[in-house]
Amino acid sequence: MKPDLLGRQALVCGASQGIGRAAAIALAERGASVIVLARQVEALDALVRLLPRNHAEQVHGYISADVGEHESLVRKVQASANARPIEILVNNTAGPAPGTVQSATAEQFLDTFQRHLLANHALAQTLLPGMKTQAFGRIINVISTSVKEPIRNLGVSNTIRGAVASWAKTLAAEVAAQGITVNNVLPGFTRTQRLEQIIVERMQATGQDRESIERGMLASVPAQRFAEPAEIAAAIAFLASPGAGYVNGINLPVDGGRTQSL
Repeated sequence: MKPDLLGRQALVCGASQGIGRAAAIALAERGASVIVLARQVEALDALVRLLPRNHAEQVHGYISADVGEHESLVRKVQASANARPIEILVNNTAGPAPGTVQSATAEQFLDTFQRHLLANHALAQTLLPGMKTQAFGRIINVISTSVKEPIRNLGVSNTIRGAVASWAKTLAAEVAAQGITVNNVLPGFTRTQRLEQIIVERMQATGQDRESIERGMLASVPAQRFAEPAEIAAAIAFLASPGAGYVNGINLPVDGGRTQSL
């Protein structure tokens, strides 16, 4: 793979598993130095040891932090950015528990708002000065196809993901002239712990077996299969690349054709 991110540094949130982990690997394969962020130190340390190092200037590391604790999060990320500009930010945070919007509590909305939109905003504000000095920046938010078509029984997620999409679109217009893009990746059904949680919830709610639940989910997917995390990561890596410099302010579904809207 062409090392088109050689000399760039990336911060990937939620990198201990799933899409975040796959994104960290994909960016490292393209030559970036990658800082992975999550709460689990052991998982992060193991991932850093695994990340490709194809060039001497690639130096990987990790930050153990909770995205809900903004003051500590910003302090730790700023320390890394002071040492070397972070030009690529992948905002990726686990979604809230399933449930109807009418049953959601104010606390659930506020907690999700803190961990998604406000955490994304705090990290963007921290890293934008460095991106501007480099005249190169990529902010990529992993959200959901629900910003185009709300997903049943994901009331809090649908609401907050939509807010993140609007925030990103607004920011994209503000920073575009400085060589910085802001885009959203919208994964479809992807083999992650989040998908497993949704399947188990549906099994418990309906009494159906796993095969029936999965068959019902895939009935809405023209590709007739779940995505692998690496497939979502490939879209993230493209949006992070120099070749995507004129792609800005978009919502990119990576969903096997499930989204019916244009």
